[in-house]
Amino acid sequence: MDEFLLYFKMGLNHVLDFSAYDHILFLIVLAVVFSFNQWKKVLWLVTLFTIGHSLTLALSAFGILKVSMDLIEFLIPLTIFITGVVNVFTAKKSSSGKENVNLIFAVFFGLIHGLGFSNYFRMMVGKEDDKVFPLLEFALGIEAAQIIIVLGILIIGTLLQNFFRVTRIDWILVTSSIVIGFAIQMMLDRVFW
Repeated sequence: MDEFLLYFKMGLNHVLDFSAYDHILFLIVLAVVFSFNQWKKVLWLVTLFTIGHSLTLALSAFGILKVSMDLIEFLIPLTIFITGVVNVFTAKKSSSGKENVNLIFAVFFGLIHGLGFSNYFRMMVGKEDDKVFPLLEFALGIEAAQIIIVLGILIIGTLLQNFFRVTRIDWILVTSSIVIGFAIQMMLDRVFW
């Protein structure tokens, strides 16, 4: 049980660590286009992101996949930037029109984000005989943390739209634009060429 809690907490902290806020920014731009009554769709997005994230962690933990960390560190804010830009250009459309795009973003960008943590995770489980259970325990922690963040975004969006009369379009545009600003700065800080 102690080992489960160790890896579960590591997964939680991986996402909820404000000093590594790129994960939070991606979840914000992924979820901002949805309303609270669409929570099941958002839960699927989060789960698909976790699956993509876990797949690259597994491939790395077993030594199958090795990628330049400089490239990955640049690609992570690029995924955030792309998702935010798509939000800005499609803000007037309903979120149902973005579901397929967001599903693709969730899986593909989850793969990239997982690579960003793969070296550290490989070092953590490198000496262990069983790498599958730590990976699953870590993934459960990631999933729980992502659900917390996404629920927070959905609640904030609902409160702003229902009680402060912020329009859905303004909520998406302003939130996505702020995140785009952070992503641009992160890309500039991580230029690898």
